[in-house]
Amino acid sequence: MQITLDVRGMTCGHCKSAVKGALEGLEGVQGVEVNLGTGKVDVTYDDAKTNIEAMREAVEEQGYDVIV
Repeated sequence: MQITLDVRGMTCGHCKSAVKGALEGLEGVQGVEVNLGTGKVDVTYDDAKTNIEAMREAVEEQGYDVIV
């Protein structure tokens, strides 16, 4: 499955790395593409192993807001 998250608060390369790392650390996440300019994060994942709520929590733990 694939979803695009709208992540608010990313302003630099460190932000991009933090969000990407948080999502890639979740079991079932197969790919993460972060567009720093638009705040869009495309996530490819196995919905049998993870879900949108887990992704939202992982990103919010890094200090960013997620609009789904």
